[in-house]
Amino acid sequence: MKEITRINHVGLRVNDFEVTRTFYEKLGFLFLVGPVGPEPVAIMEHPSGVNINFILNANTNGTENVLMDSTQKHTGFTHIALEVSNAESAKKEIISLGVNITEEVEYEGAKFFFIRDPDANVIEFHQPAGN
Repeated sequence: MKEITRINHVGLRVNDFEVTRTFYEKLGFLFLVGPVGPEPVAIMEHPSGVNINFILNANTNGTENVLMDSTQKHTGFTHIALEVSNAESAKKEIISLGVNITEEVEYEGAKFFFIRDPDANVIEFHQPAGN
């Protein structure tokens, strides 16, 4: 479909928006608005243009991510990948924020590492090969 130009936003269901907001602000995201709408939704955006809609109606308090932590592999989006210009620098900053890195991979020149947000949603930091 030629009319698609980019991803507009990602939606993540969360338990506690204040905890989520604090976490994503550490990553440089800015609060825009919310909660708004029937779900309700709060919106944050990174200066790079990455926009996340946090859906504030989670009704579980578990720390398991049903898409990533279960032996049964459910369909659905498993993670968001944020492109970085320097994975090593980003990794040092993440560690300085007290955030645990859950996995690191280097593959064919690309470097990437993963973290989890307070609701166990997976975030990948990805440096493409050649950067």
